[in-house]
This record gives sequence, C-alpha cells and structure tokens, in this order.
Amino acid sequence: MWISGTWMDFQHQNSHDGIYWNDQARAFTCAQWRTHVREMSQLDIDTIVLMSTSLDNKTFYPSKFMDRRWELNCSDPVEAVLSEADDLNIKMFVSAGFYGHTTEETSDDADYLEWHKRLTDELWSQYGRHRSFYGWYIPNEAEINGHFSEGIMNFVPRLSLHLRQLHPGLKILIAPYGTRNVIADSEYVDQLHNLNVDFIAYQDEVGVRKTHVEELPEIYGRLNHVHSQAGVTLWADMEIFDFEGDVYASGLIPTSLSRIEKQLAALSPYVEKILCYQMHGLMNPPGSQALCGHPESVDFFRGYNSMLHRAIF
Repeated sequence: MWISGTWMDFQHQNSHDGIYWNDQARAFTCAQWRTHVREMSQLDIDTIVLMSTSLDNKTFYPSKFMDRRWELNCSDPVEAVLSEADDLNIKMFVSAGFYGHTTEETSDDADYLEWHKRLTDELWSQYGRHRSFYGWYIPNEAEINGHFSEGIMNFVPRLSLHLRQLHPGLKILIAPYGTRNVIADSEYVDQLHNLNVDFIAYQDEVGVRKTHVEELPEIYGRLNHVHSQAGVTLWADMEIFDFEGDVYASGLIPTSLSRIEKQLAALSPYVEKILCYQMHGLMNPPGSQALCGHPESVDFFRGYNSMLHRAIF
C-alpha cells in the first residue's frame, strides 16, 4: 500500500512548523493553487484534506458571517483547489474549522458549536456544487488518553449530526493523536460508534518522536481489532516529516525515504488507506510552477516518485 491522500494547509497553524512554506503559500496565485493540486496527483494522490478553512478567527475564503479574512494573493483558494480537484477526480475533505488556532480546542460554550454550524452552512452553500466535495474534516484533533475525552465526545457527535443534516451523503473524517494510548475495550468501541464519523486516520506520531516505527504493527493491530468490532473504517495519518530541531519548536523538514518505506510496510497490513501529513511543503516536483516548501522537498518528491513507480512498473 502507498500513500493515496494528503493534508494541505493554506497557512500552517503553527508558524514555526510551516516556516519553509507559509510565505510561499500566501503568495500563490489561484492558478498556482490549482497547479499544486495537479502536482500532488502526479504521485497518485486521490484524496486531499484541507486542514483549515478558517484560522485565528480569519477565513481563507469570502465569508459573509466572519468579517476578517487572510490576506492572500489568491482571493479564494478554497474555490481554486476544489475546481482543480473536480477536473482530476480527486476527493476533497473540506475543513470544518478552526475556531481559533489550537488543534485540540473544544468548548462547551453554546456559541462554539453554533460557530461551527454557521461556518459549515456557509461552506456548503458556497462550495457544495463541486463534485470533488467528498466530505468534511473536523480539525479539532482529539487527544486520546486511553479513551476520547469528554470534551471531544460532547462536541464531535453534535457537529457530525449537523453535517449529516446538511448532506447525508458526505463523509466525515477525524485524525486523533495519542494513538499509542488507545485502550481497545468495550468503552472505546462505544465511543467509536457515538462519534458518528466515517473514517478515523490516527496520527502514527513517528515524526513527532512519540512512537518508533517498530511499534506501529502492535499499535495499529490493536486499532484494527477494535475498529472491526465498531464497524468504523480505519485509516492512517502517516507523518512524513522530521523536525529541524526541537519537537514542536522548529520547522518541519522531509524525513528519509528509508523511514517512509518502513512506515508504509508497518501500517499497510492494518489500515484501509494511508494519508500523509503532508505533501504540501514537503514534496515538490522538479521544475514546479507552485514551489512551496523546504529546499530538500524536490529531492524528496523525486525519490518517493521513483520508489512508487518502481513498485508499479
């Protein structure tokens, strides 16, 4: 199994993580955003997850209910990437957030859920015509300490219900962390049912140095067992980055191709699909017209592309 999906952000929520691509992404024209999607498809990507449609209380698209907007060279990158995905038959998960900038943020405040409802209502109204609009990504990353937190279990099912009411055919994706900490018991099975999501792509946490590749078979074997009981599709969110320096305090850079091979081999027997975090900023084809990322991203793209096509042909 190879990587068939990737996240993509218009601006990375942590400025130090995205130090090698945030400025470049802000300068992208709408044509370059379309090119960026097309270049991802060269690596047989059939699924793209938008990390955020709103960040730090500013939108990345023309909004009527939010009065602040990111200053980008492209006036509507959401429209640009969805339009290109239409042409390429790529499935897009459109982000249902962020409210602020903290990925695991949840709140019991009444206006918190209401804000997400208004945002997703507007997104569906403006972009629901796109056939690439395959589903929703809820970016409030859930930390698992044995089980999902009370905050996540109060918030995600209620938002999922609203998203189902907008269009029952759209899929819902979440990507929690704390993957190694899952307690695969009946309580966790019940939580999987109650979340009311279609896909869970657990972060493998190799890039953030919480987990070693050699531990992945045991961890995802456990997840495979509990997901089979719950009837919820298991995906992987494979981290293809390293930190340039300290974890969570330095820029993201491409990892080694040898580690990628080991991660793919470890995850493939247990999951239905492997997404990566993320080609955006970490993989660019030679001669890219939408270069966005670390200087080593071109060699990383070339090396992975070579691996992929050797396997296929």
